[in-house]
Amino acid sequence: MTRPEDRFEFTAMPHRPKWQLPEGKRVAVYTVVNVEEWDIEKPIAREYVTPPAGVVTVPNIPNWAWHEYGMRVGIWRLMEALGKRNLMASAAINARVCEGSGEPVARALCDAGWALMGHGYSQAALHIVPDQYEVIAKSFKLLRDFSGKAPKGWLGPGLHEKLDSLDILSEVGFKFVCDFPMDEQPVAMHTSSGPIVAMPYTLELSDLPMMVVHQHQSRVWLDRVIDQFDRLYAEGAEQPRVMSMSVHPYIMGVPHRIKYFEAGYDYMKKHSDVWFTTAEEIYDWFMSNPQ
Repeated sequence: MTRPEDRFEFTAMPHRPKWQLPEGKRVAVYTVVNVEEWDIEKPIAREYVTPPAGVVTVPNIPNWAWHEYGMRVGIWRLMEALGKRNLMASAAINARVCEGSGEPVARALCDAGWALMGHGYSQAALHIVPDQYEVIAKSFKLLRDFSGKAPKGWLGPGLHEKLDSLDILSEVGFKFVCDFPMDEQPVAMHTSSGPIVAMPYTLELSDLPMMVVHQHQSRVWLDRVIDQFDRLYAEGAEQPRVMSMSVHPYIMGVPHRIKYFEAGYDYMKKHSDVWFTTAEEIYDWFMSNPQ
């Protein structure tokens, strides 16, 4: 198996030539909205309410319903918030959404112009599926056939991959991944089927670890977004950066958090020299304008 460090060269940020963003922008800001469909007959992917005595319960009704709320209510709130600000996101979507009860959500995302990113067929890490090639290939085909466009990006469920997953992702047709949150600029990586790009991604701005795992108050997310943006904006004058935000409809799309989500974008939009874009557009720009 090829180790990750064998797939790319190490380059320290201070030693790189200056990268250029469109129109000399300082920061590229993009959002990933995770759209998932959980199987009620399997252990739940995430838990907000733990079952009595800490046992694994199947079916897990309250946590399954927590996710379902995101599909019925939360996603529409997020889409409205972004739409009012003339912004789009990249949708990391379980491919089974396109053929299940969540199909109206997938259709609405396509109609809004959002690109669909691979996020597994179902919400299961590639480590535990019987055949990861089948899962990746099936996901690519479903998203391509449903949207009419070949997906470019992949975000593994939980960001998890196996050591050979990049080779399969590239062979199937994916062009970039968000599973390597190791830089603030895109990184070209080698695979057995050609290059693939690691898109900058920030674990610590994701609402799932912040709100659910680490149980921060909602205001902390906004404070962290502002602090992250301010530093990247300042440093971006000398070396442009990429800032990502990852949210889930059942977490950030709830009534008591949405105002913080909106406030974050309102703060950033007050600044000039910011490229509000999508992961797909950043990939296209990087391939046409490498360092």
